[in-house]
Amino acid sequence: MKLLILAANGQIARIVEHRILTEPQFKGVELTLGLRRAERLASLADNPRVKVVETDLENPASVSTAVFGQDLVFVAVVDHDADNAMTKNVIAAMKGHHVDRVVFTNILGIYNEVPGEFGEWNLNQVRSGLDAAINSDRLLAASGLTYTTLRLPWLNDRDEVKYTVTTKSQPYNGVSGSRQSIADVVLKIVADSSYAANDSIGIADPDTQGQTRPVY
Repeated sequence: MKLLILAANGQIARIVEHRILTEPQFKGVELTLGLRRAERLASLADNPRVKVVETDLENPASVSTAVFGQDLVFVAVVDHDADNAMTKNVIAAMKGHHVDRVVFTNILGIYNEVPGEFGEWNLNQVRSGLDAAINSDRLLAASGLTYTTLRLPWLNDRDEVKYTVTTKSQPYNGVSGSRQSIADVVLKIVADSSYAANDSIGIADPDTQGQTRPVY
């Protein structure tokens, strides 16, 4: 499999990259890592399974170059731009190069699916970028691509993989979760591209359900 990770220097992206390059079950995965400044991943550039490319998500030609020849695209950043240029550019590049499978990062709360006091607090925190996040998900759902939207909780750096997954029709379960857990979900899709296909999934530590603020 050829996997493109866009915004490849992000914390979750780096966990995914490390696990792919160190765990035997992913030995057949070749990585293309797209980011604005390639030197930030210079430590990976000599790995024979890695190609590092400078990629500007707001530049259609740049995204198109990165997407060419890939099997799966993981966008490791939330599209908060009012015009959703990032989402539109990824969709256009994938359709233009006949690449079908995409995993796109988003936030919790885009369906008003987060209950209780925490849901109200979260809405106030994300309100400024909420419309763009909602539209990013809608664009993916209407794109004709095989997509997965990842609705992330408030993140922490706990060294644990512990999460539950909810679909878009279910209330969000939990308020926080580890970056390790989000990376684990991405890797499930890398291992089995049918997992969470054409779905928008919420991911969080169920033990944080009922908390009124993020758990770090």
